[in-house]
Order: sequence, then structure tokens, then C-alpha cells
Amino acid sequence: MSLNAHRRMPTRTPVRVLEAPDGHDVIIEGRLDVHTVPDIRDAIHAVIATGAGELRLHLGDAEIGDATGLGVILHLHRRATRAQRQLLLVDPTDRTRRLLRGCRLDRILASRHAGRHTVAPLTA
Repeated sequence: MSLNAHRRMPTRTPVRVLEAPDGHDVIIEGRLDVHTVPDIRDAIHAVIATGAGELRLHLGDAEIGDATGLGVILHLHRRATRAQRQLLLVDPTDRTRRLLRGCRLDRILASRHAGRHTVAPLTA
């Protein structure tokens, strides 16, 4: 048995980029971790460099697997800001929202829910 026998095989996280009149929608599915971050980062760097408007990062089907996954989101936010674009997280999972809130990154990273309308309860 070799030493690498128990290593997990790296999985590719699908990244789809859709162009919209007011920016780009980047849909990420799967796990964001040390194995998938380079592909995601390279794809989104190209989008940031070639476009204008909002950059909407759809995270409804994505899972942040380790610190590298969280770090790439923060890196992309900084890079988009330098390019005069706004990075917007769309439909982050509850786990992702808790992670962002725990790191206080919810103060920096804007997020919203696509297609969902929520009504705040009235309090007296």
C-alpha cells in the first residue's frame, strides 16, 4: 500500500458564467476547498477583467469546505472592488451565512436571496 492510497481524489467544482445586461451571474456548485479553488478563482478573474456591472456569485448549491473556500470569496470581493465592480453573494446556504457572520464578513460581503420575497414580522 502506498502512502497516497488514502488521499481523497480532487473533485472539480462546476462554475458556470452567465452574462446579463447589468453584470454577470457566476453559478458555483459543489465544494469550495483547496482542490477546487484554483479553477473557481481563474474563471472569476477572467469575468472580473472582461466585464462591468454586478458580479453575482450564486452559492445556493455550494459548500465552503475549508478556509481556502472562504478566502477565495474574500479575495474575489477585493479584486472586484479594485475593478469597480460589486460582488454580491446570492442565496448563500444557512451554513455559509453563519460562517460569514461568525467571521464578521457579513459586514463586508453583500448578499441577497434570488426569487424569494420575505416579509419581516411586525412587532409592537
